[in-house]
Amino acid sequence: MSKIKNETNALLTMIREGKPMTRRQQLWLTIQLSIPAIVAQLSSILMQYIDASMVGTLGAGASASIGLVSTTTWLFWGVCAAAATGFSVQVAHLIGAGDLKGARAVLRQSIISVFVFSLALGLAGALISGPLPFWLGGDPAIRHDSSRYFLIFSLFLPMLQLNFLAGGMLRCSGNMRVPSMLNVLMCVLDVIFNFFLIFPTREMELFGRTVRMPGAGLGVEGAALGTVFAEVVVAVLMMGYLVTRSPELKLTGEKGHFLPRIPILRQAARISLPMGLEHVVICGAQIMTTVIVAPLGIIAIAANSFAITAESLCYMPGYGISDAATTLIGQSLGAGRRELTRTFSRITVYMGMLVMAFMGVLMYVFAPEIIGIMTPVEEIRTLGVTVLRIEAFAEPMFAASIVAYGVFVGAGGTLVPSLMNFFSIWAVRLTLAFWLAPTMGLKGVWLAMCIELCFRGAIFLIRLERGKWMGKSHIAKHS
Repeated sequence: MSKIKNETNALLTMIREGKPMTRRQQLWLTIQLSIPAIVAQLSSILMQYIDASMVGTLGAGASASIGLVSTTTWLFWGVCAAAATGFSVQVAHLIGAGDLKGARAVLRQSIISVFVFSLALGLAGALISGPLPFWLGGDPAIRHDSSRYFLIFSLFLPMLQLNFLAGGMLRCSGNMRVPSMLNVLMCVLDVIFNFFLIFPTREMELFGRTVRMPGAGLGVEGAALGTVFAEVVVAVLMMGYLVTRSPELKLTGEKGHFLPRIPILRQAARISLPMGLEHVVICGAQIMTTVIVAPLGIIAIAANSFAITAESLCYMPGYGISDAATTLIGQSLGAGRRELTRTFSRITVYMGMLVMAFMGVLMYVFAPEIIGIMTPVEEIRTLGVTVLRIEAFAEPMFAASIVAYGVFVGAGGTLVPSLMNFFSIWAVRLTLAFWLAPTMGLKGVWLAMCIELCFRGAIFLIRLERGKWMGKSHIAKHS
């Protein structure tokens, strides 16, 4: 482990110091950064998978209550991630340029900025938690649980935001290992907390003996609390490591301003606003998809939710490689190395397509087992397997759009790719879904998604190869 860490640091130093790199070194660095990032992403989605499978044992209604608000939680999640990225990309550029003091200045000011932002967003979420299930067209039987789940999520949003910020800062400095390990810990804690919070006190067989296992019996609320408690623990550990132990970004022993300054905020807004608006319109489209699915009944809602969670296990490796791409592109452009930037962009995108093509095959073959873990209800399992297999064919092109987007984020240019995502989802996916759902049901909604993802991947590959996204690197100078 220590040897790999030293190799990674040495290769990243070569980027910052302008030293030539062989193709083998470039590929090896990409792999070294991608693997822990993939583990972190997989552990993150595994938390949702755990929640879905544990709640799934309570029946279709409990599963549907979480599935109903899942797209809205992703909306808030995505906006918080965008806010953190606006600062972490600046840090990647500054580290690439060798300006570690400037990078730490951005970090200080980002902590106050994103915390205040997420606090306001969390309060907004708490205010709408009551009517939200009604707005989404949910069955009256599941509205109370949906509302409580979203309320708990919203109240703990500031801690999730700090988790995003610390993880993003560490990754952009080249440290993928610590966020990966802590995300795995978060997954383990989620299982433990859920085990005691979701289920009531019950008798269990343990090592051949009957044991009375205590439990709170909170059901859906227990699943929400288990997740946020795990996030709180990891947020504290992640921020603690960042500010006290990170070689590039630790703040101990150095004075600086924590109050945000206009140049840093302006640069963060230039990066974050298009990403935030993109998440709003994309999740708005997902919410519209939920509205399309909701009239199809509780079985369709639950199957849709489980299939989305199951597919996440397939595309999260793409997001892990995308995180690595953001780091590599950010530091390469910060160091003024345009040719190396182009090379890393191609390596990461085509690696992502290869990995997700393989994951798509696994998803198609093992769809019954994947869905079966999450629910014992046969109708939900059958429908979930069908739509999951439809989606498997889109995974390579989905990877192209995911990783290419990470490339463009690393370059600091988020407006055009955000518009591309907006057009693809609203003009292609939703149009097809509205057209196909009345006759094909949930299968039509997922067929529309498959077609749209292939289209999106194609337009992202075209933009990647044209190379205009590199433009001029805007690196703010800070003191």
